[in-house]
Amino acid sequence: MTPEALVDLLRLFESDGIEIWLDGGWAVDALLGAQTRPHKDVDIILRVSDLPKLRDTLANRGFEIRNGGTESNFVLADRSGLEVDVHTIVFDRDGNGVYRMENGSDWIFPAAGFSGRGFVQGVSVRCLSPEVQVLCHAHGYVPTEKDLRDMELLRARFGVELPPHLRRKEV
Repeated sequence: MTPEALVDLLRLFESDGIEIWLDGGWAVDALLGAQTRPHKDVDIILRVSDLPKLRDTLANRGFEIRNGGTESNFVLADRSGLEVDVHTIVFDRDGNGVYRMENGSDWIFPAAGFSGRGFVQGVSVRCLSPEVQVLCHAHGYVPTEKDLRDMELLRARFGVELPPHLRRKEV
C-alpha cells in the first residue's frame, strides 16, 4: 500500500461520505507525518452503518472480500494487491467505539482515541490517537518487531508510556 494509493482510497471514502479512522501502521505513520516503513495494507475503522456503502464503493473499484474474517473484521483486496483491513464499530452514548471481536466479546476504543489527526503526503487524515494505538497494540496478540518499532516511535515523538511487553529488550 503506497502513500499515493492510500490517499486515493481516503479521497474516495470521503467523496462517498464514509468517515474512517486509520489504525495500525499507517495510523502510526500519519501521526508521525511521514512514512517510516513499507505497509502491506491499511487498517481502517468505520461505523457499522457505513459498511454497506464501503463495500459498494470498493466493489466498484474491483475489491473483493478475502476468505476468513468476521462480520466486524475482514479484508477487502483488489487484483493489484491493495488490501483494506476493515474493523467496524458502533459508537456508544459516551462516544466510545464498540468493536465486536471474533470470540463475541466487545473491545472498547476510548472516545478520546478518535481525536487523532495525522498526515499522509500532506493530506490531513483521521486516525487513532497515539495513546489508543499503544492500547490496541498492548492487547490481543504478540507484537512483532515492526509493532515494537512503531510503538517506540510513538513514545519518542509523543511521550506515551509503553507497557513492558511493547518495549524492545535492552542488549
